[in-house]
Amino acid sequence: MRKTKMIRTVGPASENPEILSKIIEAGMNASRHNFSHGDHEEHAQRINLVKELAKKHNK
Repeated sequence: MRKTKMIRTVGPASENPEILSKIIEAGMNASRHNFSHGDHEEHAQRINLVKELAKKHNK
C-alpha cells in the first residue's frame, strides 16, 4: 500500500514546469489545488501540468 509522503499546494507560485519538476523529484506524490482563486481553465491547465510532469518522472 502506498503512503502519502509529501502533499504540495500547486498554484501560481509553483506552476512553472521547472519548479514543479524539482518538487516532484523531491518526493511530492499528491497535489492540492486551491479552487477559490482562478477559473476552470486555469485549474485544468495546472492539473494537466502536474499529471504530465508526474508521468515524465515516473511518479
